[in-house]
Amino acid sequence: MATAAAGVERLGELLVREGLLTREQLLGALEEQRRTGMRLGYVLVKLGLIQELEITKMLARQYRIPAVDLSRFEVDPKIIKLIPAEIAVKHDVLPLKREGRTLTVAMAEPTNVAVIEDLKFVTRFDIFPVIAGEFTLRTAIERYYEQTDAQLETLLKDMEDEDLEVIEEEQDEDAPTQVADDAPVVKLINGILTDAVRRGASDIHIEPFEKEIRVRYRVDGALLEVMKPPVKLRAALTSRVKIMSNLNIAERRVPQDGRIKLKMGSRVIDFRVSTLPVIHGEKIVLRILDKGNLTLDLQKFGFEPKAEKDLMRAILNPYGMVLVTGPTGSGKTTTLYSALSRINTMEVNIMTAEDPVEYNIHGINQVLVRTDIGMTFAAALRAFLRQDPNIIMVGEVRDLETGSIAIKAALTGHLVLSTLHTNDAPSTVTRMVDMGIEPFNVASAINLIVAQRLVRRICESCKQEHQYSPEELSVLGISEREATGITFYKGAGCDACGDTGYKGRQGLYEVMAMSPEVRRMILRGGSTEELRNQAVKEGMLTLRVDGMQKIRKGVTTLEEVVKETAAE
Repeated sequence: MATAAAGVERLGELLVREGLLTREQLLGALEEQRRTGMRLGYVLVKLGLIQELEITKMLARQYRIPAVDLSRFEVDPKIIKLIPAEIAVKHDVLPLKREGRTLTVAMAEPTNVAVIEDLKFVTRFDIFPVIAGEFTLRTAIERYYEQTDAQLETLLKDMEDEDLEVIEEEQDEDAPTQVADDAPVVKLINGILTDAVRRGASDIHIEPFEKEIRVRYRVDGALLEVMKPPVKLRAALTSRVKIMSNLNIAERRVPQDGRIKLKMGSRVIDFRVSTLPVIHGEKIVLRILDKGNLTLDLQKFGFEPKAEKDLMRAILNPYGMVLVTGPTGSGKTTTLYSALSRINTMEVNIMTAEDPVEYNIHGINQVLVRTDIGMTFAAALRAFLRQDPNIIMVGEVRDLETGSIAIKAALTGHLVLSTLHTNDAPSTVTRMVDMGIEPFNVASAINLIVAQRLVRRICESCKQEHQYSPEELSVLGISEREATGITFYKGAGCDACGDTGYKGRQGLYEVMAMSPEVRRMILRGGSTEELRNQAVKEGMLTLRVDGMQKIRKGVTTLEEVVKETAAE
């Protein structure tokens, strides 16, 4: 507090010395400042004792920092989005323009190093501070960050010419839908859905808070805030989504799941809807299932040559098990669908048990698992074995019962594909043994294990070379020796990628084929580390090594690979 007080006195003394303020006026302003808690400069302008431009010019001379007159400045809305509203209001800062990796920011206190560091962390840009009058700055912040209604109007106007049809299920005629069928609400929800599809989002989050609603899209794995509709629409938005997905709008105490079908032009897109009661209403998450974005050609996935060859050999086997592992959202289901489409011919009977069925693929018998009525993965698998299958896909091996039946199917002449939640390929073997499956069954049944992650691709429109310092490499856990001979790239940020520097995603793959030696090690009870060392010796690329290959090819950044893979 002493430092702040000293700063206030210094400003006041400077103004008196420059003849811009009398001693009596300063004492009166200081008294007002103590009463309101406002900064002195703001109080002086508010009381009309001095022109704000005079204070700004004087502070610019004192700090040797450029001054800016915000009344003559019009900021691009895209630049405004670089700094969240709560940070702009809290620190009295306003982004003005971006040049390369430098962001010019108007500040009331341009010498506050802590705030500049915070801005650098939040925006990922270098910050160039300029000084602005506090009164004008706060007015500008209110103007630029209070555009919710204007954004809503713009979105509703954009919807007027959209070739859009929501294919709704039959509704209960007695349902209280009046408020949810209000035209602005209908248009807003339709606008959010179509806008998310246009941006290539995988999920939409509609989150109610005490004084606002937040709408975010997950694009290339990262959540981006897109708008804040008026809080008065909270109940109506929730009801509208529930009506579209055929959920009970009167039930607000328990989670519900449903689906929406949306026709955009000639495309039909599915949305998987999940509602969850939270303190201030119900949070809604919609998973976008756009078959048009589904890539089923394994050759386009980015497997390295040996890994691709091993995978193709395994899925073309008439029997055995292929497992795909990784965390939620790492693309496991897409890899399995792609493998199935590769072997989906008229001569084979393919059956899948999924929770939920994400994409409907012609020629494949897909079964929805429903635990609430006893239709579990294990129950579906038992039924499959009486349906004369050639190929079986199990959405996930969750327990010993499912794992045992899947292993039995793989050992009795069926090709079985499934997923598991493990960190890498070798630890999948240990996980299955820990589950209670005998090591000799694991060694005999499994043909191949794929561990995968998704990283963001560098935007091709703004891709440029990037030089990492030894300190940065050290922080990222990369030695200078590893970095030798690699040309690193990053995206500078442009309109095509929404100023993120990334557009699209790329898989990283660790493919472990079951060689005779690996099978013998499993039978002997070999550890995860021993299995990994043997697989690497036989040519397996670990996730980190595969990631470094993608960096060498200029596909992704070092930060993305380090974030998604473990150090070796």
